[in-house]
Amino acid sequence: MIRAGLITLLLVSPAAAQDRVVVVGGGLAEIVYALGQEHRLVGRDTTASFPPAVNDLPDVGYMRALSPEGLLQLDPDLILASEGSGPLETIQIMQSADVPFVQITEAPSMEGVLERVELVAQHLHAQDEGAALITDLRADFAALADQTAQVNAPRRVMFVLSAQGGRINAAGRDTGAGAMIHLAGAVNAFDDFAGYRLLSDEAIAAAAPDVILMMDRDGDHALNDDQITGHPALGLTPAAENGQIIRMDGIYLLGFGPRTAQAARDLHDAIYPAQAHKGG
Repeated sequence: MIRAGLITLLLVSPAAAQDRVVVVGGGLAEIVYALGQEHRLVGRDTTASFPPAVNDLPDVGYMRALSPEGLLQLDPDLILASEGSGPLETIQIMQSADVPFVQITEAPSMEGVLERVELVAQHLHAQDEGAALITDLRADFAALADQTAQVNAPRRVMFVLSAQGGRINAAGRDTGAGAMIHLAGAVNAFDDFAGYRLLSDEAIAAAAPDVILMMDRDGDHALNDDQITGHPALGLTPAAENGQIIRMDGIYLLGFGPRTAQAARDLHDAIYPAQAHKGG
């Protein structure tokens, strides 16, 4: 039985029939689809973008800027929300509402993924589908472990969350990005601090990452290759000098849903292209 210690939820009795479900969190939406229960969904938040069909559902807003009205206007029987959802005022109101409101762990790990699947399956009364999916996911993670075990010299990876005004915001330990870097068989170049932090040029130079990892996105927080090589600190890193810059879809990389093991394998192949070519 998967340990339930990481799960935060309101102690309510599940409704007899949850035919109108709102999901908040891209990874949770993917789990619902992987369980074959997407016919129950009547709404999702803006972070839920995969599979593409989920985009046809009404949007209740960004998961960290929810409103009770936006959630309840869809007349749901059940709301499944990642525990990072907010703001706190909305969560408190929803926990006092008549609609079951379940917050589910965001723990960025293999155990966290399996735990999310089990809890979602329980609340959708799809335990058999959940057990089958967990079996498949365990096999995916085992294959990933076999692949990363072949790494003899782990590479140092820097995840850049954003860049604005030349200031680089990077991931430390206890972050989804840091967890994915480790799952991919590499080392987080900034495991010496927790969370995300704005870095000085000196800290970036001292870390000397072999690889720079970013989300594939546009806007003020993005950096193209020319901006990276022209940055006074990033441009001097081994990653920039060797063109080792990786971009991945954000929900694929950091959603920690059913595709997590595959995303980590793709990241591994991008970090270690020689090993990927040899394996292929």
